Amino acid sequence: MIFQALFNSLDFTGWLLFGSALLLLIDVVKNWRPDNFPPGPWPVPFLGNVFTGVDYKTMEKLAQKYGPVFSLRRGSEKVVFVSGYKMVKEALVNQLDSFVDRPIIPLFHVTFKGLGIALSNGYLWRKQRKFANTHLRYFGEGQKSLEKYIEVECNYICEAFKEEQGRPFNPHYTITNAVSNIISSVLFGHRFEYSDHIFRKFLELDNDAIILAGSPRTQLYDAFPGLMTHLPGPHQTVISNYQEIMNFLKKEVEKHQEEWNPDDPRDYIDVYLGEMKKKQEDPQAGFNPETLLVCILDLIEAGTETSATTLRWALVYMMHYPEIQEKIQAEIDRVIGQSRQPSMADRPNLPYTDAVIHEVQRMGNIVPMGFPKMASKDATLGGYFIPKGTVVTTILASVLFDKNEWANPDVFDPEHFLDSEGRFIRKDAFLPFSAGKRVCVGEHLARMELFLFFTSLLQRFTFTPVPGEMPSLEAVLGFTNSPAEFRVLAAPR
Repeated sequence: MIFQALFNSLDFTGWLLFGSALLLLIDVVKNWRPDNFPPGPWPVPFLGNVFTGVDYKTMEKLAQKYGPVFSLRRGSEKVVFVSGYKMVKEALVNQLDSFVDRPIIPLFHVTFKGLGIALSNGYLWRKQRKFANTHLRYFGEGQKSLEKYIEVECNYICEAFKEEQGRPFNPHYTITNAVSNIISSVLFGHRFEYSDHIFRKFLELDNDAIILAGSPRTQLYDAFPGLMTHLPGPHQTVISNYQEIMNFLKKEVEKHQEEWNPDDPRDYIDVYLGEMKKKQEDPQAGFNPETLLVCILDLIEAGTETSATTLRWALVYMMHYPEIQEKIQAEIDRVIGQSRQPSMADRPNLPYTDAVIHEVQRMGNIVPMGFPKMASKDATLGGYFIPKGTVVTTILASVLFDKNEWANPDVFDPEHFLDSEGRFIRKDAFLPFSAGKRVCVGEHLARMELFLFFTSLLQRFTFTPVPGEMPSLEAVLGFTNSPAEFRVLAAPR
């Protein structure tokens, strides 16, 4: 009777207030922080912490306030962030099986659909990753080695730089095309000319998507996909770009299907087509045309973006530190000279050059937030309880700039990777490719690319800034950290 009288007395405003209070109560109950869950800033009702930036500098401030394991809420989803070498190592290495899964990331799920390698889980992920590792090795180390592919491409890129005849030019897409040609040779059986406008468009679409994917407006899509899918914004461009990219890959696959000879596989796609025939009775392994397209996109991303962006950062740092560039060239001249091309066998004899490459990777900080993972079971991290299914982000930038691990974390200093006698030393806190079971599948290829491309370019050219156009050391924050567009002068040596 009391409730009925109360309801009868409510006007429209009263009902509106009552409804709002009820929704607020539901939101509080639904999103109540579990016992001993990592701390974090208080979320706004319904929205969570969407107004908190997701860049690594903001994360560093939150880690200082709440500790190395803290949490935020994106919409109704709780996300745990892990900061600092000690705790990131605990999550990725010491607890190998606790944080091995991938969450559904709505923005990427539109294209990747939980298939392929990077964003799949369980049985499908294990089968696809094993196949990729096996056959990348086969086509990379068989009749034509990965090193041979890279050496050939080094000649092409050096010729392209030479053709600029010392004039100012933007090296962005020449570098990206050159790096992408290595994985393309393995996947498609051929490289793409730098003058190929169709492939250039492919690279531009991918670059724009990667930059936009890291913007705050785009990331609202991940917090509120049901709402944002109907609204305009940069997320629509990301989705559209990936659709065009998939159309390009589809044409390459169709061409392979038309020419396919199961007795003479030419490349990765040919072998995958054969595996699709063999695995017809095991659909859970995911060997089908849709997964093939996603698998190819995974490998192109892994074999292109990080290495190409790192090489662009390398040129930026060489222009800022000409004395370091001179020291590298002196070492190259002493060990290799000008009469032959650099090879991987030279790396142990070029400790300073190797140290500079590693320092470029550290300072370039290409993937500062890593790639999201998900607790595959109930776990404890830093004394906090992480329920199964919780999204976990390991902040790789916090490892690369950890004050407890690096003598001068905020300074470009190759000495971080050299001992007192000038010998190269490996550092445990050097994790640009992440670590554990989800370590980047392209790490081995990336290390070879960086060494051979960088050494070949420094052997043949001296890089200086265009007068009045010194490139910025401030990164363009997208899904990756990339240098702002710049022009350079490449003087043949």
